[in-house]
Amino acid sequence: MKEQRTIPVTKGKTYEIEIIRLGTNGEGVGKYQDFTVFIPYALPGERIVAVITTVKKTYAVGKLRQVLCASPARVAPTCAVYYRCGACQLQHFSYDGELQEKQRQVQDALTRIGHITNVPVLPTLGAATPWNYRNKMQFPVGEDKKNTLSIGCFAAATHNVINVENCVIQKEENNQIVRIVRQWMKDFKIPAYDEDKCTGMIRHIMGRVGVKTGEIMVCIVTACECIPHIKDLIRRLRQEIPGLTAVIQNINTGHTNVILGRKTRTLYGQDTIHDAIGNLRFHISAQSFFQVNSEQAQRLYEKAMEFADLKGNEIVADVYCGTGTITLFLAQKAKQVYGIEIVPSAIKDAIRNARDNHIKNAEFILGDAVYKLPELIKNGVRPQVIVLDPPRAGCGEPVLRAIGRSQPERVVYVSCNPATLARDLACLQTYGYKTERVQPVDMFSRTHHVESVALVSRTD
Repeated sequence: MKEQRTIPVTKGKTYEIEIIRLGTNGEGVGKYQDFTVFIPYALPGERIVAVITTVKKTYAVGKLRQVLCASPARVAPTCAVYYRCGACQLQHFSYDGELQEKQRQVQDALTRIGHITNVPVLPTLGAATPWNYRNKMQFPVGEDKKNTLSIGCFAAATHNVINVENCVIQKEENNQIVRIVRQWMKDFKIPAYDEDKCTGMIRHIMGRVGVKTGEIMVCIVTACECIPHIKDLIRRLRQEIPGLTAVIQNINTGHTNVILGRKTRTLYGQDTIHDAIGNLRFHISAQSFFQVNSEQAQRLYEKAMEFADLKGNEIVADVYCGTGTITLFLAQKAKQVYGIEIVPSAIKDAIRNARDNHIKNAEFILGDAVYKLPELIKNGVRPQVIVLDPPRAGCGEPVLRAIGRSQPERVVYVSCNPATLARDLACLQTYGYKTERVQPVDMFSRTHHVESVALVSRTD
């Protein structure tokens, strides 16, 4: 019988801990008598003092009390509410340190989860600036304990809304939208929605900025059909935001944490805005998926194009194609591309984007990739290149099995989760594929998230 280990830490007590690395959520990971302790806002190489807040069988969580020996990469956060807001996790880390850590996290996932070694993980492609990059703002609206209006971000692991006056990772136009809406709500006493009581009116504020076009969308998510004094809000937005192109109302009457409801109507201007990546122009609705970092998205797509190594005669399948952004990039250098996507509105956007960009060698297929990719192959389509861009859960074995059976020359895997990337790359190895190299891309600066592009080639 295995001897049960004594847990060396106690909730409420304070300990001195050495930090050895960062965890997947950006928290410091340390050891106390070889027992793992997670401490948010601690950095690798630091010696810190933490009070234990949670104790489990295999790990504990602590709260940082004092930094005894600081990392040279520790910097002062830019945001005034950084330690209360849950949107960013790495503002206390130098940007060079952040990029190196993201490279290490991808390498660690490949080794630890995928058991993949001797594969180059290239230095993370960093942004020209890690600030004011988000072209999409989606802020909850609430009230604090004093019934004061709060518009901003949820505190970490809660639904308490932290009021944010100036979000340092948002485009300034989005911050301006929040200021205008906040003042309008105060002036006319427009009530915020209370998700516990299911009362109130304004649930979320969304802003979308076309970085290349200058077009701006404002979307007000409400719990009811009618918005009092909405004409005054539109007047203020038109006066203060020169690029205002669309004001949208999304109606969400459900007792749910889902942000957007099914019903949307245009209150002013158009129902979409546009943005461009490279030489392609895209429609963006309130519901559309579009990369939140326009500048880094272009670098990501260029890297995917480089790894695809298209000569002009290839057939390409883009699985999980979304609104067709990567698909249309690839179509410019391929003979034919097929995009597969399960979300009907995304397919509709993809078809519209292809038409507006005068791309005629792209075909979009609505359905689950688990069924549609094997069906495509069964119908005689044999892609030389398959591009994967799945959600955080990854592809899963059925899709990878279909790829293995179709035997493309190359697979380009775009991932937002190093753990599922490593798992899926290991699965592809069983079908005769080898991971050539992986390129991390910093799409979400100042947060723990990291995007990666992997090149996988057939070994025969």
